[in-house]
Amino acid sequence: MWMLPEDFINTTKATFGEHLWQCYLDAMSEPSPVSIRLNRQKIMECDIFSEKEDVAWCADGFYLNQRPQFTFDPLMHAGAYYVQEASSMFLHHVLTHVMGNDPVIMIDMCAAPGGKSTLACSMLPEGSLLVCNEPVPQRASILAENIQKWGLPNVVATNNYPRDIRKTGITCDIVLCDVPCSGEGMFRKDEGAIGEWGIQNVAKCHTLQREIVSEAWQCLKQDGIMVYSTCTFNTSENEENVRWICESLGGEIVSIPIEKEWNITGSLLPHFNDSVYRFIPGKTRGEGLFMAVIQKTGECTQRMPKTKSTSKGYTRSEWLKNPENYVIEQNQQTVMATPKAWQPLVSHLSKELRVIHSGIRLGTIKGKDIIPDQCLAMSTELSGDAFPRTEVDWQSAIAYLRKEAITLPADTPRGHILLTYQQLPLGFVKNLGNRANNLYPNEWRIKTTHIPEELGVRN
Repeated sequence: MWMLPEDFINTTKATFGEHLWQCYLDAMSEPSPVSIRLNRQKIMECDIFSEKEDVAWCADGFYLNQRPQFTFDPLMHAGAYYVQEASSMFLHHVLTHVMGNDPVIMIDMCAAPGGKSTLACSMLPEGSLLVCNEPVPQRASILAENIQKWGLPNVVATNNYPRDIRKTGITCDIVLCDVPCSGEGMFRKDEGAIGEWGIQNVAKCHTLQREIVSEAWQCLKQDGIMVYSTCTFNTSENEENVRWICESLGGEIVSIPIEKEWNITGSLLPHFNDSVYRFIPGKTRGEGLFMAVIQKTGECTQRMPKTKSTSKGYTRSEWLKNPENYVIEQNQQTVMATPKAWQPLVSHLSKELRVIHSGIRLGTIKGKDIIPDQCLAMSTELSGDAFPRTEVDWQSAIAYLRKEAITLPADTPRGHILLTYQQLPLGFVKNLGNRANNLYPNEWRIKTTHIPEELGVRN
C-alpha cells in the first residue's frame, strides 16, 4: 500500500468515519479494477474479451478480470472501446435520467482525456451537439485524438479557457464540469497523485473549481442541467462547492434514482442531506468519484449568437453514408464535413475559439487529388464502399499502427486503400504497386519497440 500523507489520513478519516475509512484502507492494498466501455456504433456486443462482468450503472461498461496490454490491441486504436474507470461511467446513468428525446447542446468544460466526452456523445439524442473543451494544449491533443477515434460527427473539440467559451455567447442545455481536483480518489491508481497532494493544493483546487463553474453556469440555459464531478474525497471540493452553486448561483439539486446494491455513498458533509453520489474504493467497485446534478433555476443572460451557413468549395459526398446531412466545405487545404444543423454555430465557434477538431475531416487537397484523412477512416459515417478495403492480421495491424511499412496482397488495387482489422477500419495507405505509403498519423503511432508475446484476456 502507498504511504498516505498524514494530513490526508486525518482529514479523510474524520470525513469518512471509522467503518468507511477501514473499507477504503483495505481497498488500497487491492489492485484497481480494470474496465472498458464499448462503442456500440462500431461494435454491438462485447465478445472481444473472454471474461467480463457488467458495470451496473452503464449498459456499455464491462469489468475485465485482468488488464490486457491495451496498447497492442488494434481494436482499441480503431475506437471499438474506451478504457475507462468504472466509477466515471456513472455519467451514463445520470444522462439517461436528465435527457429527453429532443436534440440538445452539451458542453464538457474540462474534457481531457475524453472518457466522459466519448460517453456523452454516444448518448445524446439524435441531432445534438457536444462541445468538449480542454485548456491545457498537450491534454487537448489527446482529447482530439480520442474523439476522432470514437468516430461520431456531432462533436467540436476546443483548446480554450472556460471564460473563452462563455465569451462566444453559446448557450447549452447540459454542462459537465469534471473539474480539476486534488485527486484523492486516484491514489490507488496513480502514485503520482499522492506526491502532488497537500492541504494548500486542496484550497487552490477549491478556488479554481468555483471559477470554472461560474463561467460554465453563465452558458447554461434556464432549467438546464449542470453535472459537477471530481475524483476527490474532501467536502471542500465536493459538497461545499455544490451548496455554493445552489445558494450563490441559483440552482436546485436533482435526485437521480440508484440501486442499493451499487453501494454508492451519499453526502458526508454534516447538515447537507441533498442527493450527491460518492464512489469510494472498498465500498463501490471503482476508484474515487464525486458527482452531483444541479438544475439552474435562474435566468440565462447569455444570448446565442446569430449565425449563418458559409459552405463552399470541394465536395467528396460519396465518401459519407448520409451526405445530405452534412455541409461540405474547404478550409484552406482541408475538406470538412459538418452536420448541417450545427454548421453555422460551428463556424462561429471556429472564429472565436481554438477549434482543434470538429465534424469529419475528409481529407487534404494535394494538387487535383484529396488525400483521405484518418478522421474519415475512424468515422462511423464513412461509406462502406468509399474505398477498397484490405483486411490485415494482428502483426500487420501493429506494424501499421507503429507507422511501419506494410506489404499488401499482390492483387490490391492502386490508390488509397482502407486497412481493416476484424472488419473495423484502422486507417489508410496509398498503394503504389511496388510499395504502400503508410498514412497513419505520426503523432498517433505506437512508439514503444516492445512487442508482447500475447495480448492478454482477449478471445
